Amino acid sequence: MAAIVFQTNKDTGITYAYESVSYWDKEKQQSRARRRLIGKVDQETGEIVPTRKSCPSEETDSPKRRGPKTTDIYTRTFYGATYLLNTIGDKMGITRDLKTCFPDTYKSILSLAYYMILEEGSPLYRFTKWASLHHHPYGKEITSQRSSELFQSISEENKQNFFRLQGKRRCETEYLAYDTTSISSYSNTLRKVKYGKNKEHDPLPQINLALLFGEQSMLPVCYRLLPGNIADVKTIENLLKELDFLDIQKLNLVMDRGFYSELNINELFKNHHKFLIGAKLSLNLVKAHLDKSRGVMVTRSHYSSKFSIYYDTIMTHWNYTELKKRSGEVIKETRRIYLHLYYNDARAAEDREAFNRMLDELEYELVNKKRKPEHEKAYRNYFITHETPIRGISIESKQDSIDEAEKNFGYFALLTNGINDPLYALEVYRSKDLIEKAFGNLKERLNMRRNYVSSEESLEGKVFVQFIALIYLSYIQKAMRDHNLFKKFTIQSLIDELDVIEKYDVPGRRGRISELTGKQKELYQCLGVEFPT
Repeated sequence: MAAIVFQTNKDTGITYAYESVSYWDKEKQQSRARRRLIGKVDQETGEIVPTRKSCPSEETDSPKRRGPKTTDIYTRTFYGATYLLNTIGDKMGITRDLKTCFPDTYKSILSLAYYMILEEGSPLYRFTKWASLHHHPYGKEITSQRSSELFQSISEENKQNFFRLQGKRRCETEYLAYDTTSISSYSNTLRKVKYGKNKEHDPLPQINLALLFGEQSMLPVCYRLLPGNIADVKTIENLLKELDFLDIQKLNLVMDRGFYSELNINELFKNHHKFLIGAKLSLNLVKAHLDKSRGVMVTRSHYSSKFSIYYDTIMTHWNYTELKKRSGEVIKETRRIYLHLYYNDARAAEDREAFNRMLDELEYELVNKKRKPEHEKAYRNYFITHETPIRGISIESKQDSIDEAEKNFGYFALLTNGINDPLYALEVYRSKDLIEKAFGNLKERLNMRRNYVSSEESLEGKVFVQFIALIYLSYIQKAMRDHNLFKKFTIQSLIDELDVIEKYDVPGRRGRISELTGKQKELYQCLGVEFPT
């Protein structure tokens, strides 16, 4: 099916006409279109003037050919997926909040975010082609240079205002998962690019991204970019200071044990925030109570079939310390805290298998004289080595040390000042896995695994647009999970199913939507959106 599509060059003001022919893309399993330039449109007569050299044009003395004017001129664009994102944006207040904070550029921001979502992992220079085929908020092409200018125009103040507006839409009783990930960079000019502990073992320097994610809404709230050499445990104090702008009087944070320190716990108590945090079994507070609970908790009365786990709870006290900066006075008090202990048989078996693999590796290194400096402590903990000129090296295991390590296999602990129910605490803590999925979306779908920008402003702006895209993706993920759609679809296949819906626009008339299948209507309903009519 052929149609005539018009596109205006924003620099010259000239409108060009293209012939668009639909075809079926077997690889993507959806309808696509090929375009061929026909000519440019005369602004006075509305006629299409051919631009091919073999045809008469305004630049030649040849007379114009007379003939009937085209009456059925219309534009045809893919609409179904961008309509979905439009509706989600209105429903979640994203569009309104962006318009408030970025009145001049919010449509461009939305269009780039849509592109990142719908064209998984595609570079920004391909946006022009995508824009010519899709109905989107900005409605025009955005060149690579224009996108860089847009990123640089996104100010820190406007970003914070957007976070604050979105934060007000979240429930104050909702626990917010907090975690960090690393983004590798090729740039040598960005101040925050540093070598640090890379969770993915990438040899490049990095920037750390800290993200807050709602446990009930399953939506991201805000983020921070940190220097790549900042450890997780050092970020909490600054996080609490910088989150004052969210206007949430009491934060409820859930964090893994990498963020645990006495200083952080004291800081959370000081600011009257609720927290749920993983704790190492080697901590004196945990160790003392775990030794008493081992025989009690692994019994039928302490078993949960829902989680396939044994549990126990101890209400104890925290030795709170606060230093008054002005007076130098040290305040020492006790605060109530809950210690939740858990034991899982499957986890114990996994821990034992991993532990024995480690011991095998250590023993191989000792016998073959391939010692590694980072393993010296483990050598001393678990082995005694003997070496003689005749027998060579012999290895003796320290069974007491091995037994001491094995007794904690399958156990883990959580500390909280807000949840006294151990099973609810476990459910909230496990929801922290959502933030790992969010990091996966950012790095894979939204192309954030490595950044190639060369200026601080471009980096900050691009990450903000990727964050906007993440809100939409998180909403779609939650809706798909709530309606068991992942049994039949991936995010990409669901988007492709809706993306083929087209919109026909005729000048002076209302747009028309192509026919919808029953499956498409059902998907819109599952996603909490009225299907287009």
